[in-house]
Amino acid sequence: MKILALDTSGLVCSVAVMEDDRLLSEFSIQHKITHSELLLPMMEEIKKRIALDLNTIDAVAVSAGPGSFTGLRIGCATAKGLCLAMDKPLVAVPTLDAMAYQFYGSENVICPMMDARRSQVYTGIYTFVPEKEDEKHFETYFSMKTIKAQAAMAVEDIAEELNNIGKTVVLLGDGIPVYRDKLEKLLKVNYIVAPAHMNRQRASALAALAQIYLRDGKTVDADSFSPEYLRASQAEREAAEKKAGGDAQKASENKTDKKNKKGNDSIYIRDLKAEDITAAAQLEAVSLGSEAWSEKQLLEASVLDDTVYLVAEKAGNVVGLCGVRNISGEGEITNVSVASECRGRGIAYDMLEKLLLRGRAIGCGDFTLEVRAGNVAARGLYEKLGFVNEGARPGFYDGPKEDAIIYWKRNSTND
Repeated sequence: MKILALDTSGLVCSVAVMEDDRLLSEFSIQHKITHSELLLPMMEEIKKRIALDLNTIDAVAVSAGPGSFTGLRIGCATAKGLCLAMDKPLVAVPTLDAMAYQFYGSENVICPMMDARRSQVYTGIYTFVPEKEDEKHFETYFSMKTIKAQAAMAVEDIAEELNNIGKTVVLLGDGIPVYRDKLEKLLKVNYIVAPAHMNRQRASALAALAQIYLRDGKTVDADSFSPEYLRASQAEREAAEKKAGGDAQKASENKTDKKNKKGNDSIYIRDLKAEDITAAAQLEAVSLGSEAWSEKQLLEASVLDDTVYLVAEKAGNVVGLCGVRNISGEGEITNVSVASECRGRGIAYDMLEKLLLRGRAIGCGDFTLEVRAGNVAARGLYEKLGFVNEGARPGFYDGPKEDAIIYWKRNSTND
């Protein structure tokens, strides 16, 4: 039984080919490149290296969710296309199940946690139960038991469930570094943080579990299959809240958004969408001139899983933009722009206040940014938000030549 497995549910892009009990090939990358750029080249490289004829595979397995909305769509679309083109069965494996399966045979409780933002994680609780199939031999087989099926939960809630179980737990997933400080305070049971080679998604674990699914006849219709997101996307949730509340203020989830309504016009702060890219780039060009990012740069940056980009919308038009990227736990803030006709209304403050909250949700502890020394208004804004001047880069900016002031907002002193 030969299975091609694809996992694009998180920051890792992973492809594997498994035949019976042999892992023929596995290719995984987690390094600043989008899944749309990685997946097909990785598959092509595997085909070349092991002389794989795709017609010889028995099934395609894919991570069925939850996970990154963009990543899941890329992986599932690719898997569905392969299955429909080659008339092969599609095996959809829940993301958290596949992550837990890496610890086959463990005596501990397994709890993967993927960062779902908004102080939530995608998580589940698993254990392995021994089953002896042949009393004449000493080999023991295990089946994976689901104690709690995968769900989107608050960190406090999953910690309480683990405490109630009362057994040593293995923690893994990109949610662990994000919420580790909180977990240290909440967990009352012994826990093990999985090492680097086992703490993220792996297509080989997905393939191994898919073999069991395939033997049990658990396949899905490739034509109608869609990922299991477990909850609506950020944009969908905010749109629904806006509609239910009747205006942008009722759609808000924090005090920042309560400031969005100024005068008779409503300013709505939300996630950057693909259809906003052109307008956002034009706003950048007007606001920042030669320092502005191009449409291509904005698009490439906005689809990374370790970034958050927000826009301010007024009457259907993009009038503000800001973004942050998590670089080893430090948030680099970029692209702070507001349309000239909307300045002086607190839009930049509102966007950045919300951006800092969202940045913390993706694991940023401290935040940094750079600004022209002569931009007095922007410097006043950043200092109002708690940023501190920690140095300068002489002559950093051109047109005109000017120093760049380096600001930091450090978690220990500015929260």
